[in-house]
Amino acid sequence: MEAGSAKWQRNLFIATFIIPTFVFFGVFTIYPVVKGLYYSMFDWSGMSQTKDFIGLGNFRDMFKDPIVWRAIGNDYFLVVGKIVGIMVLATFFAVALTRFKFKMAGFFRSIFFIPNVISVVVIGVLWNFIYNPQIGFLNAFLSLFTDEKVTITWLGFTNHTIWMLLPPAVWAGIGFYMILLIAAIQNIPASYYEAADLEGASQWKQFKDITVPLIWEQMKVSVINIMMTTLNGSFVIVWIMTEGGPDNSTQVMGSYLYQMAFRQYHFGFGAAIGVLILVLSLITTVVLQRLLRHETVELS
Repeated sequence: MEAGSAKWQRNLFIATFIIPTFVFFGVFTIYPVVKGLYYSMFDWSGMSQTKDFIGLGNFRDMFKDPIVWRAIGNDYFLVVGKIVGIMVLATFFAVALTRFKFKMAGFFRSIFFIPNVISVVVIGVLWNFIYNPQIGFLNAFLSLFTDEKVTITWLGFTNHTIWMLLPPAVWAGIGFYMILLIAAIQNIPASYYEAADLEGASQWKQFKDITVPLIWEQMKVSVINIMMTTLNGSFVIVWIMTEGGPDNSTQVMGSYLYQMAFRQYHFGFGAAIGVLILVLSLITTVVLQRLLRHETVELS
């Protein structure tokens, strides 16, 4: 009886943690996904009482829409740009602040992390001022090197405005991933680097043969997280800075979903875009998991 009672108490203890988590996951993840898939089957404004079932009609219309394909391209452009920009800079700063003994390393960590505690809306507004053609910092800086005042409309180019969204997106994400990599680097025993120094290994060789293999798992997690947050969260900075323009040139899937569902009241079409975001996120995650698969190196 005592053994059975102890087992029952153990199971009850486990259930008290699992059940609330499962309920939370079901209400805030499973249910919205299922509901979104359901709404994607209807021609519905989102406001009326009646919904017309059209099956896969929204998906057929979606794949015929050139703006959808442009939005997908922009999303993956931002994914690649952010992964490269954030990972290169975050890794560089993480290594610099751990491997090279800066007296003010703590200060610089705080400075680099500031963008992560600022709202994305604030970041978008800030960079709008930086790019402002009349009073922006960027034009004012360039004017120092020219005879005439520079008044470039940085967010007004149909073919190149999407490039201007990369600097604020990268700047906003460096701090978090830098801290993540710093924590991983600090767990590497100093004896590894001391042995490498004794053997005459250069700093680059130590980085390539010691640092990268031992923090690879954290780097992989960072890459996948950047991808997920970009495909699912680029909407805010795009909408604040450009509202998807000019001429839909900076639309991403999230911003086009918002425009179609809440501006043009094609809620079923917007739900179909939401399903597409989910599917592409899952596929991209699987692909990245395979591409970044690497033999785990454990500390001994």
